Amino acid sequence: MSYRIGLVGKPSVGKSTLFNAATMNDVPEGAYPFTTIDPSVGEAYVRTPCAAPEFDERCEPSVGVCEDGTRFVPVKLVDVAGLVPGAHEGRGLGNQFLSDLNETDVLVHVVDFSGTTDAEGEATTGHDPREDIDFLEDELDAWYLGILEKGVRRYEDQYLADTEPEEVLGEQLSAFGISPAEIKQTVLSLDLPVAPLEWDAAEREALAHEIRKRTKPMTVAANKMDTDAARENWAEITADPNYDHLAFVPVSAHAEKALKNAAEQDAVAYTPGDAEFEIVSDLPAEQEAGLEQIRAFLDEFSGTGVQHVLEAAIFDVLELKAVFPGSASGNWSKGPFRDCFLLPADATAEDFAFHLHTDIGEGFLHGIDCRADRQVGADTVLDHRSVIEVVSTNQ
Repeated sequence: MSYRIGLVGKPSVGKSTLFNAATMNDVPEGAYPFTTIDPSVGEAYVRTPCAAPEFDERCEPSVGVCEDGTRFVPVKLVDVAGLVPGAHEGRGLGNQFLSDLNETDVLVHVVDFSGTTDAEGEATTGHDPREDIDFLEDELDAWYLGILEKGVRRYEDQYLADTEPEEVLGEQLSAFGISPAEIKQTVLSLDLPVAPLEWDAAEREALAHEIRKRTKPMTVAANKMDTDAARENWAEITADPNYDHLAFVPVSAHAEKALKNAAEQDAVAYTPGDAEFEIVSDLPAEQEAGLEQIRAFLDEFSGTGVQHVLEAAIFDVLELKAVFPGSASGNWSKGPFRDCFLLPADATAEDFAFHLHTDIGEGFLHGIDCRADRQVGADTVLDHRSVIEVVSTNQ
């Protein structure tokens, strides 16, 4: 199973460029609305230090790669159709956008920090990126509110049927991956009345907003940061307390794609996510000058930001952890460190066993922490980069 990161935002902000830079796929790019109509899905990677060197082993990844001790773990990247204001009412490609978006686990909101595209994705100057940040959250909240209110009306129809409100709302909101128990917990966290019919308009909006934040968390890719205007906007927006709830990553998708193209042509030595690269062949003066401009950007921002924003989504926003299947005895029947899995922050040794295979989970006896060479029980919460051998009756 791969987690799915959704690239979202208004048209023409560079979503497809970022998608191509991260996956090296070839989807259409263009400075006009709705370049992306159907969502493109590709494989990208997030990095974590490989555990193999600690065990004097050379890993043999079954998926992804390992370079100089850094493991690149696959994730799915989805370039969703451009969003415009009014999408929750079906405007533009709104209905398709919202449907596609619901298939993702976490969102990366790509924002043109240079301010050169307006709310519709048309070329302009001086546009305030705050408007784009706000409109996406407002559209998603309006979408959630509409579905929540349908659930409240359903509850009202069943009011005398002795049905728990969270059960009715949970069924209505099930497509968002939230359970009735989680809905009740969210209601209580906001100090709302337990009975939905007592909620006023503001309370319903607050609940829809909180459910959206919990089920569609996001980070912001501040794209086109290789411009002076973007740097000015970055300084103002990241200092604005209204956006303290969001994480921002400075990005130049154009720089990342240029470096990967140059690496494919053996013009540079570059590992995705690194803050430096080396020119390894003779290049035309114009190309070398362009690469030196990119080098200055990397020096300033410690990389192009493309890898960083994907990893912020996976490790910071979703709070996932990487776990390696291990062998305490050193007998690797299928090769050392073939796999590296991404699991939720609260995943236990038994959860890991079920993740490997249902049969292994059902026969779970105990785990072995391969670093400490000790047994761990079913309810032991695993650490990031744990190396665990699962002992099961069904192996």
